[in-house]
Amino acid sequence: MIMNIYVRRFLHRGLVFGGFGPCVVGMIFAIISAAGTEVILDGGEICIAILSSYLLAFVHAGASVFNQVESWPIPKSVFFHFATLYAAYTGCYLANSWLDFEPVALLIFTAVFVIIYFVIWLSVYLSVRGVSRKLNEKIK
Repeated sequence: MIMNIYVRRFLHRGLVFGGFGPCVVGMIFAIISAAGTEVILDGGEICIAILSSYLLAFVHAGASVFNQVESWPIPKSVFFHFATLYAAYTGCYLANSWLDFEPVALLIFTAVFVIIYFVIWLSVYLSVRGVSRKLNEKIK
């Protein structure tokens, strides 16, 4: 029953923030156009870009729920958060042909993704831990 709460939160957050993805795609195309670079895309490519950017925003917003499952230890929540984002990014990059479906390319992408993910995660973790310590000291 508790898991239903988290599934609903995941879906709610995803639906609320998912629309930002297509807005980002529009801004990127506008910036590219303003820079004088001509981009020629067909309707299918535009559709895939919009849908995949929506999916990425949806998953990013929804996946934050994994960090709030109080009964889960930190490694489990990090694993599910990481796996969800990795699957979404890899799928979208492959669907948009931003990443070649070749072992070397996937290995490089995976290595970069892991490094960036854990640098960001560690930064956020240390920041939250520092703020928590300061708040706990004020309470004492």
